[in-house]
Amino acid sequence: MDLVLTEEQQLLQQTAREFVTKNSSLRRIRALRDGHEPLGYSRHLYGEMAKLGWLGIVFAEEHGGSGLGYTELMAVLEELGRGLMPEPLLSAVLLGGAAIAAGSPAQRTKLLQPLINGELLVTLAHQEARSRYNPFHIETRAQQSGGAWRLDGTKVQVLDGVGADHLIVPARTSGNIADPSGITLFLVDTKASGLSIERQWRIDARNAALVHLDSVRAGVEDVVGTVDAGGEVLAAIIDRATIGLCAEMLGSMTAALQMTLDYLKARTQFGVPIGSFQALKHRAAKMYIETELARSAVMAAHKALDESSPDVARLTAIAKARCSDAFVLIANEGVQMHGGIGMTDEHDIGFFIKRARAADVTFGDAAYHRNRFAELHGY
Repeated sequence: MDLVLTEEQQLLQQTAREFVTKNSSLRRIRALRDGHEPLGYSRHLYGEMAKLGWLGIVFAEEHGGSGLGYTELMAVLEELGRGLMPEPLLSAVLLGGAAIAAGSPAQRTKLLQPLINGELLVTLAHQEARSRYNPFHIETRAQQSGGAWRLDGTKVQVLDGVGADHLIVPARTSGNIADPSGITLFLVDTKASGLSIERQWRIDARNAALVHLDSVRAGVEDVVGTVDAGGEVLAAIIDRATIGLCAEMLGSMTAALQMTLDYLKARTQFGVPIGSFQALKHRAAKMYIETELARSAVMAAHKALDESSPDVARLTAIAKARCSDAFVLIANEGVQMHGGIGMTDEHDIGFFIKRARAADVTFGDAAYHRNRFAELHGY
């Protein structure tokens, strides 16, 4: 497995880097946060991403996509992470889009093209208050009623739920809480009667929502996949999204490292740059090593997706554990090495420590994925 980008993938990454540099400074991220805008991102920039074809990278050409691979998507996500861009590409492609791609031909025909064009946003509402990262712990219930389904329950931390047009809602149609079987995925219109969406404010100010379902109706045509057999599909979707999040985290930790190195070179003490102090050199070297180890893990996970490897779950756990640990370490060290100014909200390094904390607990923290890795190996 070659853990390097091809020339074409490097060109795609360079295009993404130029787009982020031109359109999204950290000043914009600050303005979005301070403005307390419910959406939390720019619809215009999201539309521009769609025009560049980024939303269709991993989808088949017959649905308007490019038919490329997850490594190409990684090249884009890494650059979005470098600029801390909050636009919902990950949610649209790896959560909502991935679920639609696993749905019926009618659902794919109706929804994938507008999703790829940026005209429609679909995201996944899977997490619940007591699930603790377990994708199969689902208390939301779906009961048959008059030839349709009635959904009742609450979902938390729904990524990009505010402003979404549809939600993919996993609900329990049989079995007990935490059973891998007995889960069904439903496509729910956010304007449906009985559904309410409340904006949640994460520490990184990203768009997340609290979703309440009170006797929300879903027709038989809204079932995504097969009744009672959605657990396996759900687990695969979350793994792919976790790997994509790791690409974003890689970009963010790389940017935090570079910001810190620039400061070490510019800040002087006793007449010399503080980066010349041996203790700080050692800490900076540690940060660099952790970044490169994370890069290898993220690249390996994306390559496994492209090759449909049976090791995807194992490599997902490795990549997320590595990225969570590395990003938190690098963000912490960045604040420490900036000294007193790093502790102020006025300095941009603070955005990275907030993003590191939020990304760490999204789709499972480092401890969860280390335990998951052990379970996959029968330890």
